[in-house]
Amino acid sequence: MTTAVLEEPRVGDGDLAGLVATLTERAVRARRLVVDMAASPRGCHLGGSLSVLDILIAALHRASAGDGTEVVLSKGHAAAGLYAALHVSGVLPENPAPLYGLAGHPYTGHPGPKVPGVRFPTGSLGHGVPYAAGWALSQRLRGRHGLGVAVAGDGELQEGLVWETCQVAAAQQLGNFVLVVDRNGGQNDGMVADISPLPRLAERFAAFGFDVTEADGHDLRALTDLLAEDRSAARKPLAVVADTVKGKGVRAVEGKPGCHYVTIDQARAAKWKRAIR
Repeated sequence: MTTAVLEEPRVGDGDLAGLVATLTERAVRARRLVVDMAASPRGCHLGGSLSVLDILIAALHRASAGDGTEVVLSKGHAAAGLYAALHVSGVLPENPAPLYGLAGHPYTGHPGPKVPGVRFPTGSLGHGVPYAAGWALSQRLRGRHGLGVAVAGDGELQEGLVWETCQVAAAQQLGNFVLVVDRNGGQNDGMVADISPLPRLAERFAAFGFDVTEADGHDLRALTDLLAEDRSAARKPLAVVADTVKGKGVRAVEGKPGCHYVTIDQARAAKWKRAIR
């Protein structure tokens, strides 16, 4: 769980283009950091970290409003992406890339609360979704307007706990609970469509009583707009099904299931980083 603290341009400032440019620049920097972590001795979950980055950067920007919004990366194996997003968003002061996976440092393969900006550990799939729903409930009970934002993978939706939480969130009318699905189509052992398909996903969430929106998960303008919505009066939780590309930003691996976990050498990392725009 994360809380952003940067003071930065806001949509309401009339500088939407400038805000999007700022977030885009962060996404480029963050992708290069993720590649650096893939070049560490232990490698990292490259594909899912790159697919989820734009969602995380937009969500952290939303959290920077200081209204109590919390962001939970439920697909905790994409920790490299979270660390990079936290750093470029100003929540995590030190560069995590050179320290990733090293003993004595908190930047492990799944995030934990020793990392600045991370409130709950995640990694066991499905667990971050109820964390965020619980946060949303706590905000409402305290009379606050912050969101509980869970970022989950599409393969993660195979976990029953996700749907148990959706049922409770709808029953409790948690309009300030937002579940963003990073729909990159891949999972550990191949493609989601080949293992346990998720047809009519938006309709499934709607059947659980959610407001549902489908979006381009790499469109920072669209993501920022969606997450900026005032949901203080909403009575339905919101599901954002965000279509993404596994390995986004590194053309050599984009869309390839084999990039789920990658260890590369420094020369390849340098080549990939130069090509990230």
